[in-house]
Amino acid sequence: MKLAMLARNPNLYSHKRLVEAAEARGHTLDILNTTRCTVNIASHRPTVMYKGETLKGYEAVIPRIGASITAYGLAVLRQFEMGGVWPLNESVAIGRSRDKLRSTQIMAKYGLGLPLTAYANDPKQAEAIIKAVNGPPVVIKLLEGTQGIGVVLAETLKGGASIIEAFRGANIAIMVQEFIKEAGGSDIRCLVVGGKVVAAMKRQGAEGEFRSNLHRGGSAQLIKITPEERSTAVRAAKAMGLNVCGVDLLRSNHGPVIMEVNSSPGLEGIENATGKDIAGMIVEFIENNAKVGKTQTRGKG
Repeated sequence: MKLAMLARNPNLYSHKRLVEAAEARGHTLDILNTTRCTVNIASHRPTVMYKGETLKGYEAVIPRIGASITAYGLAVLRQFEMGGVWPLNESVAIGRSRDKLRSTQIMAKYGLGLPLTAYANDPKQAEAIIKAVNGPPVVIKLLEGTQGIGVVLAETLKGGASIIEAFRGANIAIMVQEFIKEAGGSDIRCLVVGGKVVAAMKRQGAEGEFRSNLHRGGSAQLIKITPEERSTAVRAAKAMGLNVCGVDLLRSNHGPVIMEVNSSPGLEGIENATGKDIAGMIVEFIENNAKVGKTQTRGKG
């Protein structure tokens, strides 16, 4: 198969592993710098151009779109979809997952476990929002962001209100969630491929850090998850419409709650922690499912 990957950094562990896994199974995988792609919207046949040439012959595309270029990356991915190229994750699904408020609303609709969450536009309601999620302490999140960026822990009512007022004063959209103290600064990353949890690891935040992201100095280890945790991760991926994703769970006193669903999960931490060839599993899933024109939305929506 001839595969394409939308990514800006070909040297990242995850991207190199996917190339290795594809080539080991007899495929070619070209890494295309997402920001260098140009969409030809005026054409009767939707096309994507790269460095002045029209891209042809790709059977599937792996989107690894950075959070800072989500809008442009999704526009390029939609163009591939409209041209009949099968995407590992569809543009609509990625867009859902990147908007923390939208994804939380969708998961709540499907009855999935979530931290108490509040959202309001009026900064005068800051203290009421904090109390609505049983705080303080509370976690304040930007609606877009990954790897723990834009996530703040407010430990007092006045402090939390000041942070909310500052964000809203700068016209930055945020949401407020209850702080799951019993999680102890750790979470569980479940890697879902094709509706199955293929690997799971426990991530522990660095000393004094409430965020457990490995990019922020956290550590990872193999963990055995419960049937309820496995079911929650699978249902979250299905609710988002993602074929491949990382579902981050917290163990609360009232069962697993979903912290985030990541449509471009890193592979280094979880492959090292579990010893599993997850890149190979992803390529195998593409082999078994990629068909020209099979995209459900074909770039719509």
